[in-house]
Amino acid sequence: MNSNTKYNILRTVLSISIALLISFGIIFLTSKEPVKAIVQLLTGPLQSQRRFGNVIEAMIPLIFTGTGVSIMFAANEINLAGEGAFHLGGLVATYFALNTALPAGLSPLATILVAGLFGMIVTAIPAILKIKTESDVLVSSLMMNYLILYFSNYVLSNILRDPKAGAVVSFAVPSVTQFSPIISGTRIHVGLFIAIAVAILGYIFMYKTKIGYELRITGENRDFARYSGINVVKITLISQLLGGFIFGIGGGVELLGMYNRFTWTSLLGYGWDAIIITTLAKKNPIYVPFAAFFLAYLRTGASIMSRSTDVVTEIVIITQGIIILLVVAEQFLSKYRHKLVAKEAKAELMEREGE
Repeated sequence: MNSNTKYNILRTVLSISIALLISFGIIFLTSKEPVKAIVQLLTGPLQSQRRFGNVIEAMIPLIFTGTGVSIMFAANEINLAGEGAFHLGGLVATYFALNTALPAGLSPLATILVAGLFGMIVTAIPAILKIKTESDVLVSSLMMNYLILYFSNYVLSNILRDPKAGAVVSFAVPSVTQFSPIISGTRIHVGLFIAIAVAILGYIFMYKTKIGYELRITGENRDFARYSGINVVKITLISQLLGGFIFGIGGGVELLGMYNRFTWTSLLGYGWDAIIITTLAKKNPIYVPFAAFFLAYLRTGASIMSRSTDVVTEIVIITQGIIILLVVAEQFLSKYRHKLVAKEAKAELMEREGE
């Protein structure tokens, strides 16, 4: 483990610890039963199989979106259309499942792959607009999310809506396409294994392939990458396409695993959650499942705490904010990093002299 990895791990752990301590302080100042609240926050998800199942269920979409953003942001392109790609993935999965009659084993796989293709289109549009018109990716991707939202609401209300239901929801997705629970007493489904596989494949792509290496070089220094003969435009577009594909698959998996109808009439916020995940994971897909588990555990614990004490779930938002501020703060533990680098350089020099 090199000094940079040690530094990043230490800074992330310290950031989380400091954020939790500050949150505990706020709980002590505002709650009539602070000890009970903190105990529920930290241990609530472990108190039953169903509660721990809630953590895993919440973790699954976070792995998809965190991996997608890690790949997209690796090119140093702030494309936020993943939110819309996830949403459209769920819509397309519903439409495809309702309008095709595939065998039970093939139907879910085909459905999420089609959802991934449409997710790819969503994130590609802002990237292509920048290439062709030099438009701002951040602005166009944000607008893309709302375009997808209003489009999906139109399709839901006018094409997919079940008139017999008492709300604006789609017809029920056929059972042969749904992901059934794999652990009794929970709603954990096979999407967990798909999500972990996607994170591992994302790591292999970024750190074990030539394109992944070129992607990381492009993200660190575009001019250097360009002078080195790397096709920066091509590499950037590939990262946006792949990230969107993962977002779309994530939306399809979430729909088939946790819902039997399309009910999303507003954006779910997974695109924003993905930024938190990828910040904690340092844009490395292999760390995304751990970051996703932490965030899912924290939110599940906060939900349990709010139901059993007088502390509201918004305390988690404070915790998240502090963590992000400390993780991205360049000067946080900078002196310690310099010491680590100097120590590593000295050890390497002594090793060479010994030879």
